[in-house]
Amino acid sequence: MLSLPLSPLSEIRKYLESAALSSLDDAYLIDPLRLNLLAVLVDGQEYERDAYPLDELLQALAQPQARKVLDTAPVDWPLIDISHALQEINGYFAEFRLLLVGRGEERALLIVRDSRAFSRHILHVLQDGGSKLSALISNTPGVVYQARMNRDGVVGFLYLSDACKPLLGEEADTLISKPDVFLSLIDEDDRLAYEKNIRQSAQNLSVLNWTGRFWMKEWQDIKWINLRASPRRMPDDTVLWEGIMTNITQSRREQLAIRQSHQKLARLSAQMAQIKEKERLRIAQEIHDDLGGNLTAIRLGLSSIIKRLDPSNESLLAKARQLESIVDDTFESAHRIASDLRPNVLELGIVAALEWQAAQFAEKIGIACEFACNHAEVDISTDQAIALFRICQEAMSNIAKYAHASHVEVTLEATSREIVMQVIDNGLGIAPADVLKPNAFGINGMVERAVALSGQCRVQAGKQGGTIVIVTIPLQPAQLDAVTV
Repeated sequence: MLSLPLSPLSEIRKYLESAALSSLDDAYLIDPLRLNLLAVLVDGQEYERDAYPLDELLQALAQPQARKVLDTAPVDWPLIDISHALQEINGYFAEFRLLLVGRGEERALLIVRDSRAFSRHILHVLQDGGSKLSALISNTPGVVYQARMNRDGVVGFLYLSDACKPLLGEEADTLISKPDVFLSLIDEDDRLAYEKNIRQSAQNLSVLNWTGRFWMKEWQDIKWINLRASPRRMPDDTVLWEGIMTNITQSRREQLAIRQSHQKLARLSAQMAQIKEKERLRIAQEIHDDLGGNLTAIRLGLSSIIKRLDPSNESLLAKARQLESIVDDTFESAHRIASDLRPNVLELGIVAALEWQAAQFAEKIGIACEFACNHAEVDISTDQAIALFRICQEAMSNIAKYAHASHVEVTLEATSREIVMQVIDNGLGIAPADVLKPNAFGINGMVERAVALSGQCRVQAGKQGGTIVIVTIPLQPAQLDAVTV
C-alpha cells in the first residue's frame, strides 16, 4: 500500500483555526471515487459547479498512478494530505494542496491553491472521530510539534501540543506567534549548535536529533531537552518538521554524575600512581643510600679481615670469602631492586630510558628488540616520562609472558601536538575479549596512566598478526618548543 504523510488531528485543527481569518482562494470539492466536481468555492462563496470546469485537473486525477493514490489512502483518518504523493506523479499538482476529507466512503477531495484558505469549510469534518488521536498526543511524554522554515530561513512553530507549558514554561500560542521566544529559552552556549543542526537538517532533509540546555526563567532552573523530528520539503520550497520534544534532564544528570564519578576515579588513580612512584623513589633511595652504604661497609670490613687472617687457616679464610661473595651478591640484588623501583636512566631523558629498556629486554629475555625515535631528545615532564616508561615496561612484560614473539619494535614520535609511543610485536596477538577482561590489571593500568595525563592507550591486534600498544599523550605549548632534533 502506498505510504502517505498523515497529519495529527489536533495539529490540523490548530492550523485551520489559526488560518480561519485569512482570505480564501479558489477551492474545489471533488468526489474521489467518480471524479465528479461537487462544488467550487471562490472568495468564500459557493458557486455552481458548472461555472468552473476543471478538465485538466480531473484528467490528471484520472491517471492510473493518481487513481491508485486515491484508492489506497487510509480510510480511518478524517483528513489526509496527499499533495506530496501526487506531485511525484504529475508536476501539474504542484500548484495545489490536495486533501482527502471525511471517512470511509463519505469522503471528498478538497483542492485549494492556498493551503491556509480552506479552514472555515472543513473544520466541521474534524469534529468527529478524532478522540483517539487527540488522546494519543495528549498522553505522549513530551511535546508533539510541527515547525516550518520559510524561504528566508526563519523557523517558526505551526503547532505545539498541550504539554508545551509544563515543558518549556511558555504557552504554545506565545511560541507560535513569537519564534524568537523559543530561541531565547535556549542556553547561549547551545544556541549556535541548535541553529547549525536546523540548517543541516533542512539542507539534507536529515532527521533532526539535537539536545541542548533550556533556561527556565520561571523556575530558575536548567532543563536538558531533546528535539527529534523528520523534515520534508513542501511544494513552496519551505521545509516542514514534525516531531517531539522530550525532557531528558534526569538522564543527563545521571550521565553527568557517572562521568564525574569516572573523572574522580581517574584523578584518584593518577594520584595513587604518583604516590606509588614517589614511594618507589623513596625506597630506591633508601636502598641505595642506607642498605647500599651498609653493604659497602661490610664489604670493606670483610676485605680487611681477610687480609689479616693467617693464610694457613684455610677453613676460616674460605668462610670469610664466602661471606664476602654473599655481600657482593646482596649488593648486586640491592642495586637491581633499586633500579627496578626507579631506573636511574630516567634522569637522562625518555629517549635514553626507552632505548635502555629495549636493550635490557633483548639481553635478558632473548627477543630481538629495536628502538627508534624521530628526535634526538624530547623534553617532557617527569610524570609523562614515568608513564611512558612504565607502560613500555608493562607491555614488554606481557610480551615476554604471553606473546611468543621473536621480534619487538618500540617507536617514539613527537609531533607538533602530541607524543606517540608504539610497542609492536610479531607474536600470537591479542583477542578483543582479552582487552575487556575485568582482571586485565596490566592493560587497565596502562590505560589509566595515559588517561591521567589526558592521553589514551589502545591495545589492539596488528593487521599482520601480533599486538600493538599505542600510547598518545598531548604536549603542552611550553613542551612543544622544547622538542629538539
